[in-house]
Amino acid sequence: MRTAKHIELLEAYVPGEQPKSRDVVKLNTNENPYPPTPKCAEVLASFNLDQLRRYPDPEFVTLRKAIAKRFGTGPERVFVGNGSDEILSLAARAFVENDECIASLDPSYSLYKTLAAIRDVKWVGLPLASLLLAYSSRRSTLSARLPQKASLFLWANPNAPTGAWTEPATISSFAHKFPGVVLVDEAYADFAKGNCMGLAIAPRNKNVIVMRTFSKSYSLAGLRVGFCIGPSDLIEALYKVKDSYNVDAVAQAVALAAFNDRIYHAKTVAAVKKTRAALIHELRRRGWDVPDSEANFVFAKPPLTTTAEEVFEGLRRRMVFVRYFPGPQTGDRLRITVGTPSEVKRLLNTLDTM
Repeated sequence: MRTAKHIELLEAYVPGEQPKSRDVVKLNTNENPYPPTPKCAEVLASFNLDQLRRYPDPEFVTLRKAIAKRFGTGPERVFVGNGSDEILSLAARAFVENDECIASLDPSYSLYKTLAAIRDVKWVGLPLASLLLAYSSRRSTLSARLPQKASLFLWANPNAPTGAWTEPATISSFAHKFPGVVLVDEAYADFAKGNCMGLAIAPRNKNVIVMRTFSKSYSLAGLRVGFCIGPSDLIEALYKVKDSYNVDAVAQAVALAAFNDRIYHAKTVAAVKKTRAALIHELRRRGWDVPDSEANFVFAKPPLTTTAEEVFEGLRRRMVFVRYFPGPQTGDRLRITVGTPSEVKRLLNTLDTM
């Protein structure tokens, strides 16, 4: 069988390890440490199995209406995907010509680079610091800092793996000068001090899409549902390139239940933020360099007496899993997901005994 040359050369995206042991403290994939709302269990218990012999709603009408109402816009400006990763893949198809390129911050979500390789177009990573300096000033010139023919910019905000958050005004300034589509990936926005959804629904913004996921703050990583909001013509383009029935009936029903339980959602988000503050404090007290984080993880550098890779391996041997990204920009730090207070306590106790 013949494989496309660019696929043969492709470096596939590497997801976080999924250990099987029950004795693991799993702080490596930014999953929510708390279960989803009990409303999800109620939906599953009462789900009419007869629906499974029929195709699901290909336009997710009920879920789209609920999302649109929450954010004060129309359902024609809402798209639902099989996880936010599918939306990213569809954006790479819908908004990028074969001779154009995809750009993003660097470092950022490593899937962005992989999506460009799958699409067989160039990827360009731009340092976050230079963008903030350039686009917080009205005097900045776009041509000096952007690659030629960049038609899709993927901006994770808060950023992964750093946890840094960028003011919406800065992203708005950048988007007004960018010639293509700016997709703001807000996977962790519910843990942050603000968000960019206002940019997506503002009539003057013709090229901004803001994306969210049910995987993080709604505790539904195993379900695979995400959504985005943006100008109706861009949303229509995503509908044109999606699979016929990309979000199944069970996923639509469960996601809707989670989305509507605002009290439970706020409670778990607050719990994660409280534990995040405690984790940052305790790591700093132990000599770690930990920048402030607006996500459900921290990007922490261990004391000079050891390396991030050594700590990663030592924790792994002791059944505490965190994430290590080799490389000149990220190899001196560990990304540590905020777990429950007991999981964080075990992490810290394990660090103290290493």
